[in-house]
Amino acid sequence: MTALLVMELFWFFLRKSIKAKAKISLRKYDVGDKFSHLPLTKASVLMPLMVKDEKLHVLFTVRSMKLRRSPGEVCFPGGKSEATDRDEIATALREAKEEVGLCPEQVEVICRLVPRIDKMGSLITPVAGFIDDTFQACPNPEEVSAVFVVPLDYFINPVKYTALPYRASDGVSHWTHSFVYDDPEHNTSYEIWGLTAHFAVFLALVIFGERPTFDVEYDLDNLISSSEDSLLALYKTQYEKRKNKL
Repeated sequence: MTALLVMELFWFFLRKSIKAKAKISLRKYDVGDKFSHLPLTKASVLMPLMVKDEKLHVLFTVRSMKLRRSPGEVCFPGGKSEATDRDEIATALREAKEEVGLCPEQVEVICRLVPRIDKMGSLITPVAGFIDDTFQACPNPEEVSAVFVVPLDYFINPVKYTALPYRASDGVSHWTHSFVYDDPEHNTSYEIWGLTAHFAVFLALVIFGERPTFDVEYDLDNLISSSEDSLLALYKTQYEKRKNKL
């Protein structure tokens, strides 16, 4: 066996190990359809993970400037549920295919993580899955202007980070994560903030199990229960607001 072949085998098994460990961590946090019964407008996003250069990376898109809502902002592939979607996973996979040409069979879906209620009062479910690092995106220009990847550990140990204040759908002032990532591949800086940043941080917390260099809203020693409690508290506030309007 040549030295080159030995090195190739080493990197192959290293990539397999990185992926396997991440899958084990993710499955511990799989909520399945636990929150699917909540009577809110449903949407899903796909968080496509890949092992690139022996590190976990996650794929993002930049919304087209042609879009009416949040043009030019960074997000995950995703969108609203349709009547033909079987569940949140089907929604995420359909939207990913429509937006960047990622076929469902190219995704190894691992889990659904704790949803979040966005500023419009919709329940957004993040779906985590692995794709191959050789995937070549074919962005739909009507929806997506760019596609890029970020090392996942950037969301626990960032170079450029700010906590931004905002008013949530419950009317209460909160703060949200904002990351600026300087992408060497495209020689472009991208700002990742809001709900997209929240999901990216949560994904990194689940997989790495490390304390980030910035504050988060969760009890990191009880990440599952505290994240679910946060969702249900926000839902209760939403429900009370809707009831008072009747």
